[in-house]
Amino acid sequence: MPQARTPLASVWWVEYARFVRAIVLSVKAKEFVLAARASGTSDIGIMTRHILPDVLSPVIVLATLDMGKLILVISGLSFLGLGAQPPAPEWGAMLNDGRPYLQVAPQLMLYPGLAIMTVVLAFNLLGDGLRDALDPRDTVRV
Repeated sequence: MPQARTPLASVWWVEYARFVRAIVLSVKAKEFVLAARASGTSDIGIMTRHILPDVLSPVIVLATLDMGKLILVISGLSFLGLGAQPPAPEWGAMLNDGRPYLQVAPQLMLYPGLAIMTVVLAFNLLGDGLRDALDPRDTVRV
């Protein structure tokens, strides 16, 4: 029997829309955008030249930080049996399959758990590094 699934992106896009809208509204009120508008720059030119660069870096940072959360959610759903079906390898399903053998073969749960932890930590560190590198308010660079 096929299982009905809702893609996670259909729920999480709202967070990105609110985030982008807040940044666009704050950048739109800055002096350099008002100066570009006064000099006769078109709306498309203002959006691509002035607003998009200020919006792009925070969205990239948010996406990398959300990747860790996404991996945890997918693994949790797969652990509960709501993810991909058994022929597809998923770390959450591997954790669930190793649960009955925890006393005799703990590595069946240890290795998928370590893989989840390592990948989530890597995405969080990547997002933190990108935030430090792309932050326009950070003037001191080492």
